[in-house]
Amino acid sequence: MSLMQVQSFVAGNWVTPSDGLAPLHSAFTGEVIGHTGTGAPDVMAMYRHALAHGGPALRAMSFHDRARMLKALAQYLSDRKAELYELSYLTGATKSDSWIDIDGGIGTMFVFASKGRREMPDSHVYLDGDVEMLSRGGSFVGQHVCTPLQGVAVHINAFNFPVWGMLEKLAPTLLAGMPAIVKPATVTGYLAEAAFRMILESGCLPDGAVQFVSGRLGPLLDELGPQDAVSFTGSADTALALRGTSNLLRNSVRFAAEQDSLNATILGDDVAVGDPEFDLFVKEVVTEITVKAGQKCTAVRRILVPEALRGAMAEALSARLAEVTLGDPRLKEVGMGALAGAGQKRDVLGACALFADEARCIIGGEAPELTGENLDGGAWVAPTIFDCADPDAATHLHEKEAFGPVACLMPYRDAGHAAVLANRGGGALVTSVVTRDPALAQRIVAASASHHGRLYFNNRDSMAEATGHGAPLPHMVHGGPGRAGGSEELGGIRAVKHYMQRTALQGPPALLSAAGETWLAGSPTHEGPAHPFRRRFGDLALGETLVTAPRRVTAADIAHFAEFTGDGFYAHTDAEAAAENPFFPGIVAHGYLLLSFAAGMFVDPAPGPVLANTGLNGLTFEKPVTPGTDITVHLTVKRKTRRTDEYGEVRWHVELRDHEDDLVARYELLTMVAI
Repeated sequence: MSLMQVQSFVAGNWVTPSDGLAPLHSAFTGEVIGHTGTGAPDVMAMYRHALAHGGPALRAMSFHDRARMLKALAQYLSDRKAELYELSYLTGATKSDSWIDIDGGIGTMFVFASKGRREMPDSHVYLDGDVEMLSRGGSFVGQHVCTPLQGVAVHINAFNFPVWGMLEKLAPTLLAGMPAIVKPATVTGYLAEAAFRMILESGCLPDGAVQFVSGRLGPLLDELGPQDAVSFTGSADTALALRGTSNLLRNSVRFAAEQDSLNATILGDDVAVGDPEFDLFVKEVVTEITVKAGQKCTAVRRILVPEALRGAMAEALSARLAEVTLGDPRLKEVGMGALAGAGQKRDVLGACALFADEARCIIGGEAPELTGENLDGGAWVAPTIFDCADPDAATHLHEKEAFGPVACLMPYRDAGHAAVLANRGGGALVTSVVTRDPALAQRIVAASASHHGRLYFNNRDSMAEATGHGAPLPHMVHGGPGRAGGSEELGGIRAVKHYMQRTALQGPPALLSAAGETWLAGSPTHEGPAHPFRRRFGDLALGETLVTAPRRVTAADIAHFAEFTGDGFYAHTDAEAAAENPFFPGIVAHGYLLLSFAAGMFVDPAPGPVLANTGLNGLTFEKPVTPGTDITVHLTVKRKTRRTDEYGEVRWHVELRDHEDDLVARYELLTMVAI
């Protein structure tokens, strides 16, 4: 193969490094496969270009526009991922390893595209939480909103997942409306560059939305301001150095770090040898040691088992690891590839030397047997298990991570001791617990959740569908306290808000309605030219309101509803008992009777633009309704969200009021309306 030359993408142009070239090596053969730059491109030109072009173009789009952009980009990458797989082998990754990196990254982008359409408005402002009533009469209210930061997001990624690491940061950043400058790790940067070229070739993103650094960031971190953000994945030492940049501290630049982590897995003391949970535990530990050759920030580093099962677990792990074939990652029979490079191998073996002072190496520790040809120059380390008889006395095993196929077996006395050992990691991304005991799960959460970004429970009931200890999901928070970095990534829309500013708006409802592109109670309303169910999605206007004619609720209505539905709760059927209830003056109407009457009062029954009622939110009953009460319905267009080319979602604010104009019930009605 011809030698690769990794370039930077600067202000719309690919730039070849002009000074300082470093060789790139195949992880499994050691041969030179290309070169990359060691200097810095014109990072300030990149920054200015992102501010002048990428940011304004993205912010001009709505959340839904950006979500559709992400979906199109994810589909484009998915159609071309075979090219990335071929290149990924050079990083030492097997095909299954590459699936996590490549398909996992593309899948994450699909998830954020979907969540952007389903959970965010088709507008430019995200409403964060409910309206706060700041005055007695409702003329002065509060609303939290999120809007895109008007700076640049700098993404500094790790070597172990060059595609996933890039895409899982880009997806929420672009959905938020912020441009990004991507800095991959050098050793596997060629794979990130290949995926980045596809991103540009797709034509899905506006000019300046993304740029790419091959080499160093130069003075960039020293020039960022309070509207910028830095997101880093890598070692705790590097994070500390970057976080301490005086300019970042001076300008309160957002800095998120996802760092190395001494994750643990706990086998519950309710599990016995031969149980499905015992075999599940062994399988998950072996997976975490061998996938990506243990080069995962979520991989298991400490294996916590009851003292009585320590020997059986060692035997089971030895037998299972003996079945794993190491070698050329392109071969189907190979289950574990090489580390990313020679430097990574030195670091792992150096950590193992420290561990040998506190534990006994019982599996691995020697040169592995390899399958394939010309592998002598590769970065190979055998799956290695240490056994620590006294984990309370250990230090290095709770403080030093061997970022490779290395873990340590540790016995615990009881659930409390297991939690203490798990917490000794000083803050972790994930600890897993294999158990069927609900009490143990409760104790672990109470004792250890504060020390972890994620707690993963599994047993025979969930193992067929569980995602695995080491799999961060775009729906759930990925990050952890303390040593793990103290930040969060992913977590659905939570991740998008990391690249936005939350602002508290205070004022009259009419102004806040305009600012948030959503009608708020207390804002002006107006009558439409026709019944709202006769009007199409594009014709309906925010604040358009239908006020129905009143309907009287009678004692006969209440009795019939109780008999017809079987809801004979005493407040609706027994006057004497109802009168003794502190909430009711006597017999009152069923809440669901009132909802049913309301639907009959505002619905136009003939076929028309309204296609379906898809649910209601926030239902509250404010005042009991007694027989003889007249009720009126106020139906107001609250929010409109286009879903497809054929229909959109209309959210209606619904209020039921009695003849004294007191609020009886309130809820949000969701309908799909033809475009």
